[in-house]
Amino acid sequence: MHHPSPSYPSRVQLREVGLRDGLQSIATQLPTEHKRAWIRAAHAAGQRELEVGSFVPARLLPQLADTAELVAFARSLPGMVTSVLVPNLKGAQAAIAAQADSLLVPLSVSHAHSLANVRKTPDDMVAEIARIRAERDAAGSKTRIEVGLSTAFGCTLQGVVDLSEVLRLLQAVLDAGADTVGLADTVGYADPRMVRERFEAGRRIAGDRLDCGHFHDTRGLGQANVFAALETGVTRFDACLGGIGGCPHAPGASGNVAMEDLVYLMRSMGIATGIDFDAVMALRGQLASWLRGEILHGSIWKAGLPKTLLQAPAEAAAA
Repeated sequence: MHHPSPSYPSRVQLREVGLRDGLQSIATQLPTEHKRAWIRAAHAAGQRELEVGSFVPARLLPQLADTAELVAFARSLPGMVTSVLVPNLKGAQAAIAAQADSLLVPLSVSHAHSLANVRKTPDDMVAEIARIRAERDAAGSKTRIEVGLSTAFGCTLQGVVDLSEVLRLLQAVLDAGADTVGLADTVGYADPRMVRERFEAGRRIAGDRLDCGHFHDTRGLGQANVFAALETGVTRFDACLGGIGGCPHAPGASGNVAMEDLVYLMRSMGIATGIDFDAVMALRGQLASWLRGEILHGSIWKAGLPKTLLQAPAEAAAA
């Protein structure tokens, strides 16, 4: 079957989720001043979307107890879009009060993962999203409600996750009032063909409201999966500096696709990100010094840019 050659977007938005997804999975507690330095340096490097934390009880994730302070700091930087993860209405109320630009509600398509992660069924979470939407509207807030459909490609606890269930829940969260939705390969089970099929099917329902891909590199396919989603018209991707982070319910997970590898991929393909490669690599070096003893991942930091890109005029950070 002949596929017409796809047209690639002229620019993509890469959201750094390391401050939340990355740090919640590792033992080292990063002090608030280092997180602020990370946010400041990311902004200086041209990054314009950051997930800075999560509104969950501090006793559950002490690593993220300074989220409100980080939201306030990130919002003070011009052009920065600040997002936070919230598992429930209470977390959403905190995000709305903090005036986060976006609150991300994770909804596991896998029944087993949903119960393990948030002690609610997927359909209970849909009802919670409707309550969050009502709360947001009543508050007159501009905070965007984003739903991440996690385990959308398979689950370590349940195994196969049917496409029909992904699409059912995608429609349900849109009906419940989500502004945008993303698909997440929480446990690294996806392959490029599956990614293409699921995003194509999802976009037939949601159109451009299905706008984000969240991929883990657990089995070495993170970048390939980003590319497959890109071909379906997705223009936002989550990534973690140094490929840190995993999932507490996905043993052996090597973490999210590395931010610096995605910056390189897009730059090599001539797709604008607005992000300065050298500045991101310098920040990665800083992160490595803060997280001594933790394993960082990614490929480009080992090899550096190829000569073809070193000779090309660098994209201006503000482009």
